Amino acid sequence: MNKGFWAKLKKPIMVMAPMADVTDCAFRQIIAKYGKPDVLWTEFVSADGLCSPGREVLKRDLEYGGGERPIVAQLFTSHPEKMREAAKLCRELGFDGIDINMGCPDKSIEKQGAGAAHMKNPERAKEVIRAAQEGAKGEDGSAIPVSVKTRIGYNKDEIDTWIPALLSCGLPALTVHLRTRKEMSDVPAHWDLMKKVVARHYFFHKETLVLGNGDAKDMQDGIEKVRESGADGVMYGRAIFGNPWLFKNIHLVKAAGDEPILNHVPSIKEKLEVMMEHTELYEKMLGDVKNFAIMKKHYKAYVNGFDGAKELRVRLMETSSAREVRGIVEGFLHTLADGPGVS
Repeated sequence: MNKGFWAKLKKPIMVMAPMADVTDCAFRQIIAKYGKPDVLWTEFVSADGLCSPGREVLKRDLEYGGGERPIVAQLFTSHPEKMREAAKLCRELGFDGIDINMGCPDKSIEKQGAGAAHMKNPERAKEVIRAAQEGAKGEDGSAIPVSVKTRIGYNKDEIDTWIPALLSCGLPALTVHLRTRKEMSDVPAHWDLMKKVVARHYFFHKETLVLGNGDAKDMQDGIEKVRESGADGVMYGRAIFGNPWLFKNIHLVKAAGDEPILNHVPSIKEKLEVMMEHTELYEKMLGDVKNFAIMKKHYKAYVNGFDGAKELRVRLMETSSAREVRGIVEGFLHTLADGPGVS
């Protein structure tokens, strides 16, 4: 088993989930600056696309900065040969690891036999994993680790069959979203089942790190979920929206033992200033390949919980450039300059 950087991480391991049109290179740089997790993931990228003539555009989704390490490229495909080639590319691009998405419920992804569709064909899933491991290995014998992110099953709990099938591939890490594909994100995550995942992990391949994913609200909540389930760590998804400070106290949390650690609570001014920074970085890095409207999903998270937030959001939703956003936000902050909670 090639553990790579995974072997150096201190438990409990706290990481950020890969999310399409969310965890792009701009947002990851903001997170790395204000509250870096133990590991960062790219958005998931099509291995098939990386093997096509249009790969240069897709490679923009794989851009990263030095402050983001360790950085993992997440890929999806149902074609072993494409995965092998894409994994080789990711190794050449200097990524610290590769993660294979075997849990995405998007219908367009499933039609390709990828994402959650892998749960219907474990043998093909193992072929894809082995191909990634082959592509991740250089001619000199060095290699970057290959991990997997999945769910507990397709229509029902398949922990007893699906999880062992993945563990048999000698993965350094396995992240399990604690819902089925059928459940999407419409029900609370089944953290009670994480103990079952951990049990299978110890029985079939105890060297693999297992991380739980789903509904972790903050660092303290994640610590409690780890203690109760026996998992090696937690992957955070929606909790990062509008909150690049989520992992700010990560080292304090790990050192605190049973002592609670307060989460960082930014002021209105701090939130809005970072939102402007995020917007400008997005426009600079991705403005030529991605629609500005994608950035607006972040505004709903940054701009809430204070007087005037609703009206400010409405105005921000009508913008089409970082310059417009800055003008509106600076005007708003000026009206609150002498108010409570601004600075």
